[in-house]
Amino acid sequence: MRGGLCACLKTLENKKPVLMLSCPIFQGVRRLFNMKTKWIVFCLVSAACCSGAELRTWEVGGDTREALVYLPEKAENPPLVFVFHGHGGTMRNAARSFRIHEVWPEAAVVYMQGLPTPGQLTDPEGKRSGWNADPDDAANRDLKFFDAVYESLKDQMDPDRVYCTGHSNGGSFTYLLWGVRGEWFAAAAPSGALNVKVLGKTAPLPVLHIAGRTDPLVKFSWQERMMTRVRRINGCGGGEDWHSSGELAGTVYPSENPLVTLIHSGGHRFPPEAPELMVRFFKEHSRAVSQQP
Repeated sequence: MRGGLCACLKTLENKKPVLMLSCPIFQGVRRLFNMKTKWIVFCLVSAACCSGAELRTWEVGGDTREALVYLPEKAENPPLVFVFHGHGGTMRNAARSFRIHEVWPEAAVVYMQGLPTPGQLTDPEGKRSGWNADPDDAANRDLKFFDAVYESLKDQMDPDRVYCTGHSNGGSFTYLLWGVRGEWFAAAAPSGALNVKVLGKTAPLPVLHIAGRTDPLVKFSWQERMMTRVRRINGCGGGEDWHSSGELAGTVYPSENPLVTLIHSGGHRFPPEAPELMVRFFKEHSRAVSQQP
């Protein structure tokens, strides 16, 4: 340490910044500064992301469940969007990546928080947060969580315009909601996901599906088969151009309940271009009050 101090003093005395870089004291201070700077930046980003959000809790089946809730200040009976993070993610991660509350500030947006859950493709021990996307699980804690949140908000929202979306495991849970709560929604938008267990339970519903052609986790060929089944369920016709700029190629398969596919060349990720297109899709669809539960 004494040698390091001498080297620093000598560097200052000789005004040689190059030597300063090799000084152990300087290196230690720089590392500490970098760590603090990264933490400050993280806190600022998190605070900015969650500005205007209310952290709410619900007691469901003995668990305290959480969600970030964004409510528009002046809108009466706004649309309502539920967002589900992927396996290992958080509600704050989802708020940063989906940004529905920024793109559609007139909507109420709920970013739900999962609990430690075994994954179908990763994390078999269930150490990370996720969603139980099995529609045949009679004790599905996450479906009960969703029901509790919906019940607490439904009287303040427009029942014609309720939507759900999620990526990966959250996308699988989005498909589950279509299968077992489809009459509550105007449209659904899963990303990087599939859920074959819901296929016998679904009624036609407008769906937007996002997929990456090189997805190493949820293979694109698997998702293609899921999208084909959705087209059959919805009685869709041939594909037409829906969006053709940026990295996402959008195709609509028209019907009363269309399927829109947004395909990118990347892997298992949620594209930054997706939120604006998702909100565009949601705005195009609503349900009749008579069809609500």
